[in-house]
Amino acid sequence: MNEYELKVYEEVVDWKRKLTRRSGMMNRLSKKAQGKINEWIPEKVHAVMTESIKAMVKATLFGSQATTNKDQARGLTLAERDELARKKISTYQKTAVVEGAGTGAGGILLGLADFPLLLSIKMKFLFEAASVYGFDTKDYGERLFILHVFQLAFSSDEIRRKTLSDIENWESRKQVLVEMDWHKFQQEYRDYIDFAKMLQLVPGIGAFVGAYANNNLLKHLGETAMNAYRLRLLQKAPEQD
Repeated sequence: MNEYELKVYEEVVDWKRKLTRRSGMMNRLSKKAQGKINEWIPEKVHAVMTESIKAMVKATLFGSQATTNKDQARGLTLAERDELARKKISTYQKTAVVEGAGTGAGGILLGLADFPLLLSIKMKFLFEAASVYGFDTKDYGERLFILHVFQLAFSSDEIRRKTLSDIENWESRKQVLVEMDWHKFQQEYRDYIDFAKMLQLVPGIGAFVGAYANNNLLKHLGETAMNAYRLRLLQKAPEQD
């Protein structure tokens, strides 16, 4: 029996169980309030935001593709890949903390600049995670998978469950998932992080909030990415000898 793979499989099953659990009351109320706010925003504004985030993400995808070391995990066992992934998460958390503290201390203008900077850090990390677990991001399907991992990490209960189902059945689902629903992608992401980012703009506490929020967001994204790739590598429980 491969004890480590069995342990990881059990961890992934537990992660999926937590992921599909209903959110707490505060999160549900926050989502409901955010939904009302979105209804008040004119459709033209939503369209502009969708195109802006789409352009930002695509630019980041291109840049991350060019700078990721594709061969960094060649020949590693799953245990060694997990260890490397944890080191990457720690590194990117530190980067996000510095960025969040800097923009949070800089007032409203720098606070607004945090959005594309943090998005870039998150996407770069996801490319690194794909490489660590042996997936080639030159393949369009793998870049699409990265966007689904991102959406899995930062979305509401309903979208999270649907995205998890897509990830669990990726080999069949990627044939029909030709393009992201960019409107849903940007709206779910904004709704998820809006509250923390609004607090980041408050003078006096912005730097602390920015550092704390970014650290937690990268930690959450790291856990999501690790388990999403482990899920693809361990589609069924490891056989016992």
